Amino acid sequence: MKIAINGACGRMGQAVEKAAIEAMVDVAEKIDVLLETPGVRLERIVSTGHVTPPGQWYDQGRDEWVVVLRGRARLRFEGEPEPRELGVGDHVLIPAHTRHRVEWTDPTTPTVWLALYYRPSDRA
Repeated sequence: MKIAINGACGRMGQAVEKAAIEAMVDVAEKIDVLLETPGVRLERIVSTGHVTPPGQWYDQGRDEWVVVLRGRARLRFEGEPEPRELGVGDHVLIPAHTRHRVEWTDPTTPTVWLALYYRPSDRA
């Protein structure tokens, strides 16, 4: 996407173009923190065509439970041959330090998630 502004050139033109790109990225995924305490964080995530950038994996220090409230998505977990398909009502528990990524969210309709992050449980 190129934005042309009369008289804008050099750094100003680059800054405008960068802001436009960042705005487009923000449209793909919006995260609202609904609750945060020292041990718990609850987020509402709205994704429209969002994917994790190639080569990037999430690897959080907290357990994460996520549920899809609306839409569809695919999550890939390192070491699993196929991504997991998620639809309305589907949920998954992601233990701390389990590498995972968003492979796909529906580009035509928002996917709404709730994500609950909490301290890892003791695993003996």
